[in-house]
Amino acid sequence: MAFDFDLFVIGGGSGGVRAARVAAATGAKVALAEEYRMGGTCVIRGCVPKKLMVFASEFHEAMSDARAYGWDVQDGSFNWTTFRGKLDSELDRLEGVYRRLLDGSGVTVFDARAALADPHTVTLSTGETKTAKHILVATGGRPVLPDMPGAELGITSNEIFKLDQLPDSILIVGGGYIACEFAGILNGLGVKVTQFYRGAQILRGFDGEARGLIADQMRERGVDLHCGTNILSMEQVDGGIRVKGSNGSEATYGQVMFATGRVPNTDGIGLEEAGVKIGRRGEIAVDDYSQTAVPSIYAVGDVTNRVNLTPVAIREGMAFVETVFKGNPTPVDHDLIPSAVFTQPEFGTVGLSEEDAREIEPIEVYCTSFKPMNHSFAGRSDRVMMKLIVSKATRKVLGCHIVADHAGELIQMVGIAVKMGATKEDFDRTVAVHPTISEELVTMKEPVRSA
Repeated sequence: MAFDFDLFVIGGGSGGVRAARVAAATGAKVALAEEYRMGGTCVIRGCVPKKLMVFASEFHEAMSDARAYGWDVQDGSFNWTTFRGKLDSELDRLEGVYRRLLDGSGVTVFDARAALADPHTVTLSTGETKTAKHILVATGGRPVLPDMPGAELGITSNEIFKLDQLPDSILIVGGGYIACEFAGILNGLGVKVTQFYRGAQILRGFDGEARGLIADQMRERGVDLHCGTNILSMEQVDGGIRVKGSNGSEATYGQVMFATGRVPNTDGIGLEEAGVKIGRRGEIAVDDYSQTAVPSIYAVGDVTNRVNLTPVAIREGMAFVETVFKGNPTPVDHDLIPSAVFTQPEFGTVGLSEEDAREIEPIEVYCTSFKPMNHSFAGRSDRVMMKLIVSKATRKVLGCHIVADHAGELIQMVGIAVKMGATKEDFDRTVAVHPTISEELVTMKEPVRSA
């Protein structure tokens, strides 16, 4: 059978775009359909605009520090309208970059919603039908509102970038990284932030000691964080949204933002009808090579709900091309992935938490927490934390957790060593760079505890 394309990619996010470009470079005839904007969650409504908001939110504290260091500066005020205009322009620029990369690769782009008609056929919202030897689903995920009365009054992370103006106050519901990041961002931009999380501590799944320090520092910086708390009711009133909390609180907020979960974008695109298996959370079930139950259909990125990070989606897209178009079967490596949480303070992590590691094997824990030089001089109470989890048997560093300014930058470098299988003695043999906070990673000689 003659197909219109060798590969048809559904979704123009990081994973889909990379797979399309690299496949086209092999000489394959490739098409890609995107119903919204090229760039996906990360570029348009995720990590890129969020990180720019993080940068914006840090200047108030920076100006205070500047005065402590002898600079004659005034606080000034933050203009959301100015910032949002520049943000929109930057996202337009980045979307243009993605489109030019696709055009330059020879990929045929359809600005349309695509759905599967059968294992080799895609129907577009334009009315067109296209066939392909292989189909790659890279439709990502989306935030969802909780199933509770009044939830429709709230917003999600999708809408936060498009607000006409910042509210005077906001209630953020959730305790994951998105909730905690926006709590810090909006607090830094001058919004009065309250955060509810139903669990006992924020950032579930991460290292417990790091979670505790981040929660303490968030409160220290002005976020009114309530764990073990949920919404009982919410209603629209004059001046905002009236919320009753399970902790006995009752207050009116200018906005309520839900960051209580995300789901894969698998609805209404013909997956199950084509024979693709869907998991209980709506994710596409795939094997180690990103192949679905239908041999011609593959899936990468958040739609598979494996490790929902942009660089992982890109890696999965690359492995897919190696497997399908280069004849080099390449499973995706999801082990020891470094990641950063852009809370304030920032958090970098790779490998096992102390809690997870001690369930697997006997470990030693090396940890230090201190007030760094730059904060101490400025009169701030902020503390940083450096932590290594070490196997007693092999001496390998099983995990590293950093809570500090620029922790994301630091963990990228540590991640290389951990991925290579570095031991605690390898760290010890490395000469410290002084004076830095990261030198603590190679100067911790005695464990603080064993487990």
